[in-house]
Amino acid sequence: MKDLTTLTDEEAVEYIRTQDKESYREIMERYQNKLMRYANRLTHNETESADIVQNAFVKAFVNLNSFNTKMKFSSWIYRIVHNEAMNTFAKYKQRREIQISEDMDFESSEDIEADFTKKEERVIVEKCMSSMSLLYYEPLALFFLENKSYEEISEILRLPIGTVGTRINRAKILMKKICQTIKK
Repeated sequence: MKDLTTLTDEEAVEYIRTQDKESYREIMERYQNKLMRYANRLTHNETESADIVQNAFVKAFVNLNSFNTKMKFSSWIYRIVHNEAMNTFAKYKQRREIQISEDMDFESSEDIEADFTKKEERVIVEKCMSSMSLLYYEPLALFFLENKSYEEISEILRLPIGTVGTRINRAKILMKKICQTIKK
């Protein structure tokens, strides 16, 4: 068995597809914690998150031959987790959300990035984010908490990059409003 730790995700996938399917556990080890964190942020339920990630790993393995190694594997696997989470929401409809119309006008001059860097605000930030609609919560969480670029978020959510930017900007403003309400 080859040591895959020195290979990129895409090179590891190619090796797994062509040489050793058992090495898939390396991919699982690389992504287990990241995907659990992402799924848990979407569901706020560790049991559901574990099921989502497990199903995503199975689907990714089954469809590994259809993965294009010229693309980023991380975006592909995050997209599978995203789809699994959306299927879970559709199945159970347990998500409580603040409904925000897409055409609401928000000022975009606000900048709350500095609020995310303060450790003592982490609990409040999580509480505020969990109050947001998934429409805004998900791109904001991918950008700030998962450190994904707009391009990666665009691939994961299958949205135009401009829409990703708009949703993140609106989410920042919404986040500030929710946090101000919670602090009062």
